Amino acid sequence: MTATEQTLREELAACYRLIAHFRMTDLIFTHISLRIPGPDHHFLINPYGLMFDEISASNLVKIDLDGNPVEPTPYPVNPAGFVIHSAIHGAREDAQCVLHTHTRAGCAVAALECGLLPVNQISMEFYGRVAYHAYEGVALDLDEQQRLVADLGQQPVMILRNHGLLTVGRSVAEAFLRMYYLEKACEIQLAAQSAGQLVLPPHAVCAHTERQFNAPTQPAKAGDRTDPDAMALAWGALLRLLDKVAPGYRD
Repeated sequence: MTATEQTLREELAACYRLIAHFRMTDLIFTHISLRIPGPDHHFLINPYGLMFDEISASNLVKIDLDGNPVEPTPYPVNPAGFVIHSAIHGAREDAQCVLHTHTRAGCAVAALECGLLPVNQISMEFYGRVAYHAYEGVALDLDEQQRLVADLGQQPVMILRNHGLLTVGRSVAEAFLRMYYLEKACEIQLAAQSAGQLVLPPHAVCAHTERQFNAPTQPAKAGDRTDPDAMALAWGALLRLLDKVAPGYRD
């Protein structure tokens, strides 16, 4: 195993442990995958049957786009995980990491006709950047892959109607932080909707806020402050947290 692959394994295992730590799991179900660099589109995914807080760098399963294990492993792979993740890894070069959840808040917003609304600063990170995919049943049918990929397009986030949430990223850190804040956005929206009539900012403000989040090195005008290091600083802090509470992810 190369040093690069070991590092990627540790990052993906860390992501599984963080999803468990922040209570975004669904027992042994849902999945996170990470592509290994190279022309073969091999990717790492969780061993089916393990809880997310049991996953470590060494027990991740490496498979190809047809779902075949690339290395000997005692573990199977979640069939729905293969269908969803292989489709996206095969279609999007920038989707190095793909993260899917079935959280209470995410599933609730996925069942709302309005979808995700710009209720709060957190949700405005995703303004105009959310794809939607209609529910077709448990993701076991291979012909759903083409519709899944078509609906995702080039967006970083997708709400699977009546199902859950999905984020992609150029790195594990990017996919995880997108999911963390997408989940927060869903929680805030549900709380606000249950409390009374919503106040939504105008389009121009929402679009400006989205650019502040997603183009952090491009200030709107001279003199404005930017925050290009936010993701790296947050990911570093999360890894320090794991090293205190669940250091076994590196094993």
